[in-house]
Amino acid sequence: MRELALFPLNIVAFPGEAVNLHIFEPRYKELIGDCLREGSTFGIPSYVLSKIELGTEMKIMDVTKKYEDGRMDIKTVGLETFKVLDFQNPWKGKQYAGGKVEYVISKDVKDISLLVQFKELVADLFTWLGEVDVPDISTIQSVYDIGHKIGLKPEEEYQLLVMTNENERLKFVIAHLEKLIPALERAQNAQEKIKQNGHFKHLDPLKF
Repeated sequence: MRELALFPLNIVAFPGEAVNLHIFEPRYKELIGDCLREGSTFGIPSYVLSKIELGTEMKIMDVTKKYEDGRMDIKTVGLETFKVLDFQNPWKGKQYAGGKVEYVISKDVKDISLLVQFKELVADLFTWLGEVDVPDISTIQSVYDIGHKIGLKPEEEYQLLVMTNENERLKFVIAHLEKLIPALERAQNAQEKIKQNGHFKHLDPLKF
């Protein structure tokens, strides 16, 4: 258990994920300023279910731009997932929130066959979508590596944080993709049929 400054957002930040933030509110300018001065981290509790429960610890990697009014553009990276035990807003006389958190222990031992199946489905998805700006499939080693690019709803992304086993996460996204890809195929077929409506068709007459 430890204490951490907290920056609740309506997003899910995954461990290992690079997150770029534009800091403009006075309380969060103070939070980031404190982290930079002290060399400390902060947490992003995911507020996608309208509650403060789980989040990810973030490390500031770079301040890419500072504005005259104190606003900042920063680059951060996710470290570990945590559970919020005590949320205080404001925290310790600061403008921003903070509290006690407990790190979530995750079992990252992967079933390689599940990982291979996941990567094959991701490749199929990108083929259907015609995506060009996507990571090299061969570099994917975790669901978190590509969790925001496979069509999950925010609350489904949050479920990935809840899961403490990588194989459980793999099974979850495999089931998602096995439903999504056929749906994309059906949608494309329907679109092609709709385009044909109104066109003159050459049809062979039926012989009775």
